[in-house]
Order: sequence, then C-alpha cells, then structure tokens
Amino acid sequence: MGFSFLTQEIAMDLGTANTVIFQNDQIVLDEPSIVAIDNNTGKAIALGQKAKLMQERENPGIKTVRPMKDGVIADFNAAEMMIRGFIKQVNSRRRSLFTPNIKMVVGIPSGSTEVEIRAVRDSSEHAGGRDVYLIFEPMASALGIGLDVEAPKGNMVVDIGGGTTEIAVISLGGIVVQDSIKVAGDVFTNDIQQYLRQQHNIRVGQITAEKIKIAIGAVLPDLDEEPEPYSITGPNLMTAHPVHATITYQEIAHCLDKSVARIETGILHVLEQTPPELYSDIVENGIHLAGGGSLLRGLAKRLSEKVNIPFYVADDPLRAVARGTCLALKNTENYTFLMR
Repeated sequence: MGFSFLTQEIAMDLGTANTVIFQNDQIVLDEPSIVAIDNNTGKAIALGQKAKLMQERENPGIKTVRPMKDGVIADFNAAEMMIRGFIKQVNSRRRSLFTPNIKMVVGIPSGSTEVEIRAVRDSSEHAGGRDVYLIFEPMASALGIGLDVEAPKGNMVVDIGGGTTEIAVISLGGIVVQDSIKVAGDVFTNDIQQYLRQQHNIRVGQITAEKIKIAIGAVLPDLDEEPEPYSITGPNLMTAHPVHATITYQEIAHCLDKSVARIETGILHVLEQTPPELYSDIVENGIHLAGGGSLLRGLAKRLSEKVNIPFYVADDPLRAVARGTCLALKNTENYTFLMR
C-alpha cells in the first residue's frame, strides 16, 4: 500500500516583494514577503499582509523583516520562519492526522551563486520540504507565459521583479545567455522617494512610494491613456509641517528614466551575446515581459523603440513565475533544467 496521500506538492515563487504558492493548479497563497518578529522572544508574530501593515509603524519591541533582498535570501532565520509559516497556512486548510511529506519546486534568480542556491534549498528543507527542486526564474517565467522552452528555437524573457531583473535567452530546455541586474521594483520605489525629497521637499515612506508607483507609474512622458495625478501628504524636510503635493505620471517617468535605461542596457548586452540563429528567432517572435515591473505604463513601447524588436507584456505578469513553477512541479521527471 502506497502513502501518496501523505505527499503534498507545492510550487513556490519566493519573490523579493511577494511569495505566491500554487497547489493543485490553484493559487493557495499570495502574500507580501515580509515577517514581523518580536524582539524579546525572536519569534514571528505576523506574516505577509498582516506584517506589511506593521511595516514602518513598528515600536521598539517589534521589527519587520523582508528576508529576500535582490531576489536572494538576506536573512536566513527570517526566511525560514516565513516559508514555514506560509506552508503552515496552506496546510491549515487540509485536515490530516499526519504531517505530509512536502515536494516543492522553488523559483530562484538566474544569477544566484552556489551559496545563495544552498540558502534557498536549506530554508525550504528546514521548513518541511522533503523533496526540493529549484528552477531559475527566467525559465519559470517562460513556462508561465506559455512558451515552448524545449523547442529548438530562441525565446527571450525579461522578468522585472521586486529585487532583480532577469534577462534570458532560452532554447532546447536551457538558458543560453542570461543576465541578472539589481534594478527592479525596489529601486523604482527608492527613485520615487528620492525624487519627492529633492523636487517637492517632502518625505514619504516605502509604502506610500509604492502606492504612487502602482497608481501612476510610467516610463514615457506621453501616454495614450493618462492616469489621474496622485495626491500625497507628508512632512516637510525642513520644517516638519504637513505638505500636500500632487504628482503626475510625467514626473514619475522622469525620475525612473535612469533605472529603466539600465534595464535597456542589460537587454542589449544579452542580445549582443546571443548566437545569430537564436537572434533571428527572437526578432521574429518578440521579447516577453513578466514580473510586476512590466506593469509600468509605456514600458513595452519604450523598449520596442529602443531595441527595434517588439516587446509583449505577459497575461497576469505578476504570477508568471509562480505559474511556471506549478507547471514544472507536474513534470519534475521530464524537465532536465530542474535542480534537485
């Protein structure tokens, strides 16, 4: 008699900004990658959205930690607490007398070092993973977008996440050329904070800057559909009196310009190294954008004009990596690019 009912399969996109877990082809968890820790006991008191509500509002007895930085684990202990807590949340929905053996596929940045790969594997195993597979995020993105990664043709994916932008050319089930640059959502948020300090003399936190990015984030000063200006309130840097400011999408396009230019340089650098036959495939098929950063207004248009190759934003780009890890989970025996 087999004990397959005791095996639980989980696909996890362990992102810098958000963690998404798929189970049985369904999203069972989609939470911010953040944990709130009691400074006295060292134990987690909140995870995900609950912990995010505490961010930048803590008292000295509590600290909020984002375990992932630049796509990799920066705080091993907090990462383990977070993964364990999220898996516990998923398991609380199923009733069983036994603790299941967990089979996991986890997405990691393509530029990860051996030490960083080991950290993800160890955290996953300590959190209960019995059978852990790792997949590079560009490969997961390509799977999630619906590309045939094992075909003898070139596909190019640009995944702009929270901590890193992953650029990769994929063919025959492998990554031919790749680059991982540390310019992504967190850098965009920081750019907005700096701009408001310099131009409006107003201090805002990460949470407000992120809301601005989502509401009016753009990379072109002229858009066909213009978002409404966004109003904010914060302390004046000099007097600490409350200041009201109205921010337009043109201002955001201006302040994000240098960071987006660095992504453009990264894309051109990968294209320069791409073999000619694969390059012609990419020109024919276009380049696919995934990740939360691809939702910046006008990004596909700006990149298309810069590179002279069409760019396409994936359907539901935020969850492309998670969907790809889910597909990989079903085919762990067949996909040679999975790392065990």
